[in-house]
Parts: sequence; C-alpha cells; structure tokens
Amino acid sequence: MIKNPFKKLNKFELGLWIFSLILVSVSFIVVEQKDVLSLIASLIGVTALIFVAKGMVIGQILTVIFAVFYGIISFFFAYYGEMITYLLMSAPIAILATIEWIKNPYKKTETVAIKKLTAKDVMIMVILCAIVTVAFYFILKAFNTANLIFSTISVTTSFFACYLTYLRSPYYALAYACNDIVLIVLWVLATIESIAYLPMIVCFTAFLLNDLYGFFNWSKMQKTQSKNM
Repeated sequence: MIKNPFKKLNKFELGLWIFSLILVSVSFIVVEQKDVLSLIASLIGVTALIFVAKGMVIGQILTVIFAVFYGIISFFFAYYGEMITYLLMSAPIAILATIEWIKNPYKKTETVAIKKLTAKDVMIMVILCAIVTVAFYFILKAFNTANLIFSTISVTTSFFACYLTYLRSPYYALAYACNDIVLIVLWVLATIESIAYLPMIVCFTAFLLNDLYGFFNWSKMQKTQSKNM
C-alpha cells in the first residue's frame, strides 16, 4: 500500500509548502505573458524541497523531474549553463542520491541516515568542483551563454549542492541557498526582457526559504541521530 508522504509533514512544513505553492501560483496569475512550463517546474520544485528537507527519498525523485523541466525552460531562454547543469549534472546526481538514500535509511524509517563529512570527502569535492567549473566555463562560453559569469557561478554552487546531497550532508542546503541567490539574479535579468519569467524569481525565492529550513531541520535531525547511535 502506498503511503501518503504529506502525512509525514508537521504543521510548519505543511504551512511552508502551501505558502510556497500560493506564492508561485499568484506570481503566475498576475503576469500577462504566461509560461506554463515555468509554473509546473516551480510547483514541482517547491514540493521536492520540502521532502528533501525532511530527508525523504521522494524529494530526490521529484528533484529529477524538476531538473528536466528546468532544463527545458533554460534552453528556451538560452541559459545553456542552466540547461546543461540540470540535465547533465543535477538530474544524474539526483538519481545517484536517490539510490544512496534508499540504501542508507535511518533505522528502517523513511528518513535518510545523515553522514558526517570527512576530510577526504571535502578534498574530493573541492577538486571535482574546480574541474567542473573550469570545464563548464569554456563550454558555456562556446555556446555564447547569456550572463556567462553568473551561469558559471551557478554551475559551481549547483555542483556543491548536488554532491553534498549525495553525501547526505546538512550542508547541501546552504549550498543550494547560495545557488538560489545566484539564480534569482539570473532570472531577474531574464524578467527584464520578458515578464513571463517572473514566476521563476518567485520560485527561487521560495526555494531559498525552503533550503534555509532544510539546513535547520537536517541539523536537528543530525543531532537526534547522533544521540541515538
């Protein structure tokens, strides 16, 4: 029997999710130029984040779906950095993270077991991130990517966030929060040209709120799990 994942959310989390949905939906309604894909991606995204903040596998599955939608939207606006990042990096790592989370539940619950980062983990992550950043800079430059510097920074913060999610570290949320800020800037620039992209600004503002909560909740979960080991 399939369990209703929303029953696992407490009142605050349910309220944050509903508030995020309303925020995104209203931003879509008020603009004249409506982009349905942006709305769908935003709604999937905020739903994914609240479950990731709970450490639940369904959050990773929704992240894969969001990455595909967001990659398509980015393609239409020539944000090739975002497109390549989400389709070739975020989605695949989210799939790997899904497998990793399924393999490492906390005491047979629906919550993932949180892992403490080692010096080796950090060293490998920094080296890989440097390689990815340099490689993507030249790839994006070759594609004449809009707002190259911000797009490259987005790749860097996205990689950190994805990799930390795979490692099951609470710091994934701080990395995603940094990425949210970069993406808010990118979509502000896009909205200047087309108001239809306003929902994406609101989307990543909602993401920022959810990611900040995610760090708070994962830090609390980590303390609880450490005490019960």
